[in-house]
Amino acid sequence: MKEARLLIVDDESALIHMLETILKRENFPKIDTASTAEDALSLCKKNRYDLILLDVMLPNRSGFDICPFIREHTDAAIIFLTARSSDLDKLSGFALGADDYITKPFNPLEVVARVKVHLRRQIGTPTVSDHLIYRCGPIVINTSSAEVTVEGTKVDLPAQVYQLLLFFCKHPNQLFSKGQIYENVWENDYLGEENTVMVHIRKLREKIETNPSKPDHLVTVRGLGYKLVTNGGNHEHS
Repeated sequence: MKEARLLIVDDESALIHMLETILKRENFPKIDTASTAEDALSLCKKNRYDLILLDVMLPNRSGFDICPFIREHTDAAIIFLTARSSDLDKLSGFALGADDYITKPFNPLEVVARVKVHLRRQIGTPTVSDHLIYRCGPIVINTSSAEVTVEGTKVDLPAQVYQLLLFFCKHPNQLFSKGQIYENVWENDYLGEENTVMVHIRKLREKIETNPSKPDHLVTVRGLGYKLVTNGGNHEHS
């Protein structure tokens, strides 16, 4: 794995110091920090990050406010850190482009574990599957470049949405429950995180469907789950 570059955005200096110390002990030496939304945006315009830990309650502008602007400059995994733990807050975070959501107070080791999972997906060590092309109907994924096209047109996907599509393309025409999807794509135990799955399904449909409200490819099987319908999805070595 290449050496990842991280950005921590929080107005609590003690929390930044604690996270920076723990992450550096876990062999993440390239860490930048910011305590305001303006500083975070400036850093994202100048540098390429692989993962961003973003506090919601920042002075002047919230993490929710700046997340869409950060997304304009980076495909880095974004993990919100916040004391706001309602389902509405989580749905808002995912809808704005976040990949994960950790509520305060948190166990620092949990943050490290989540960081490692997202970085493994973002920039993980190449394997045989990283040199495959998946063709699922009009959808093509080149895993060596993480490039996705739909009917020949390139589409840009946030990291977690890309992983969701890749999972479905690896298992075309197979039906999966929300729990199975969550445990395979997020690699965590499913504890009723159906909102997380539903939000990302909706975001994926907005990218691959002509009419996301009436999907032709990623369809719902009422009461059972979802499947990617293809005309014989397959994969091949590139």
